Amino acid sequence: MKKLVALVLALLMALSCCVALADDVTVAFSQIGQESDWRTANTDSIGKWVGEHEGWIYTYDDAQQKQENQIKALRNFITQGVDVIVLTCIVDSGWEEVLKEINDEEIPLILVDRMPDCMDKIEYYAAFGGDFVEEGRRQVAWAGEYLKTLGRGEEEVSVAIMEGTTGSGAQVGRTEGNLAAMEAYPNMKLVAQQSGNFTRAEGQALMESWLKSIDKIDVLIAQNDDMALGAIEAIKAAGLVPGKDIIIVGCDSVKAAFQAIVDGEMNATIECTPLYGPAVVQCIENLLSGVPGSKELQHPDEGVYDMDGGIDVGGVVSIKAGDVIDERVY
Repeated sequence: MKKLVALVLALLMALSCCVALADDVTVAFSQIGQESDWRTANTDSIGKWVGEHEGWIYTYDDAQQKQENQIKALRNFITQGVDVIVLTCIVDSGWEEVLKEINDEEIPLILVDRMPDCMDKIEYYAAFGGDFVEEGRRQVAWAGEYLKTLGRGEEEVSVAIMEGTTGSGAQVGRTEGNLAAMEAYPNMKLVAQQSGNFTRAEGQALMESWLKSIDKIDVLIAQNDDMALGAIEAIKAAGLVPGKDIIIVGCDSVKAAFQAIVDGEMNATIECTPLYGPAVVQCIENLLSGVPGSKELQHPDEGVYDMDGGIDVGGVVSIKAGDVIDERVY
């Protein structure tokens, strides 16, 4: 980082930041793994935009779903003397020590997607991520409003919540939003709540288990689309009709979920964009140009997609997935 600080100061004094700062900047990204289509798109977006930037050197580490691998990678980045670190945290806790080590070396830190729970105790240049609580709220609100269109707004219905990786920001936030929203729909009764770890295989296995042990599930709230897609396979194998016998609401809005909605096997998906590459590049360019960072967690604008469109989930009206499926790039 001392190299970068010296460059910035010298170039600012020379009034030629934009040209010289484009060269020999090493950007390192610690990613949690590749548990889903969303995660793959997220990795590809950042890798493409940062990796193809002229004069930048891109270093990537896949933690394979293990926090200890991420911590090891971050310390390796420090040893390598990288100029900027981009981090997605697999879980919320356990980061303060290693992130303070990054701060001590004065390496700028950019947080993406999942945030650590020590943000008030560390220094970081910027943070970008979805509003997980709002996403979870929208999932349940969509299901509740959709039930009303079916004339089932007063009928007692059984709801299962398939959670993501336990302790991750996405799981914690979406669960908070799911449960808070259910208070507004007293006819929706929670009958199951368990982690499917954000993977298609574990979502399928969990749904198979629930279908054997629970008398009736009317609504499945899956905290990402991959788990929902896995659950669809289990529902079909059990001789039930996904999307009809069980209403299915996912999250992320990957193209495979759009196709499942078009096919009538899934009912809705709540958007959480993985395409942070342009934002990360702009952030690093700002950093290198001497623009002050921000402690504010920045959320992108995101939508809701379903079979027919027109369902209001608190100011956001759903869009028909079939009308925009060709525009979906992940």
